[in-house]
Amino acid sequence: MKFLGLFLVLVSTFGGFLVAGGKVEIITGVILPALPGEGMIIMGCAISAFIIANSMDSIKHTLKYFNALSKPAAYSKEDYMDLLGMLFTVFKMAKMKGWLALESHIENPEESELFNQFPSFAQNHHAVTFICDYLRIISLGSDNPHEIEALLDEEIETIEAHHNHPGHAIQAMADGIPALGIVAAVLGVIKTMASISEPPEVLGKLIGSALVGTFLGVWLSYTTFAPIASAMTAKAESEVMYYKCIKVALLANLQGSAPQVAVEFARKFLPHEVQPTFAELDEHLNELPAPSA
Repeated sequence: MKFLGLFLVLVSTFGGFLVAGGKVEIITGVILPALPGEGMIIMGCAISAFIIANSMDSIKHTLKYFNALSKPAAYSKEDYMDLLGMLFTVFKMAKMKGWLALESHIENPEESELFNQFPSFAQNHHAVTFICDYLRIISLGSDNPHEIEALLDEEIETIEAHHNHPGHAIQAMADGIPALGIVAAVLGVIKTMASISEPPEVLGKLIGSALVGTFLGVWLSYTTFAPIASAMTAKAESEVMYYKCIKVALLANLQGSAPQVAVEFARKFLPHEVQPTFAELDEHLNELPAPSA
């Protein structure tokens, strides 16, 4: 759908121009010939500023986040079913055998039979590390829910800042591109003034080419880069939601809720588009094998 939106932007812009009385000759004779030079000034400066403003890690992270156009949400309903099933199994084992029974799974999660029952979770290295760290803290005796909540909030805030950075970086580009369009237009006017002795039809094309810079800067900002930044921010929110779901279930369990009640709290916390129903989750949990050490 994202790519369809970008295609419709092109159709609406140039289709609307033609419907309003613009001529194809203007597009082919003025706009298109001016695009390479104007585009190089605008995008070259925008990309250069982006490189100056960000570290190499941030640049790589931002480039990866362009997949928000093809995969808007980081996790599906099935991924959350796996996560809730894993949390239920962990809580059930802790209730039956104590938190220390989880030690072998925490210390070697890659080979843990418990975690590997839930493939989408087991393959999520960051989430595995996240929950193992807290299970380790709890197993060492620090099971005060208020202390754990404060620590969870601090870490999730850090994770959120990390995932939100690509959207902020592209939004900063979107905010600056209209001004760079003016820079390109001014350079075009300078070129036009240098040809002031030319006949009106030549000057008209030169002025039109200069104005392409202003058009291109505003157009790229509001129809391409700002929407991409919003898509990245939305994906970042879906990334962080996964960790918040873990937090809700973990705190509910530490406060004395039964395993099934704890994961139900987490289920209710999820957005509707990825939230399994009570019946779906109940059926899934009933099909899980009994936890073993």
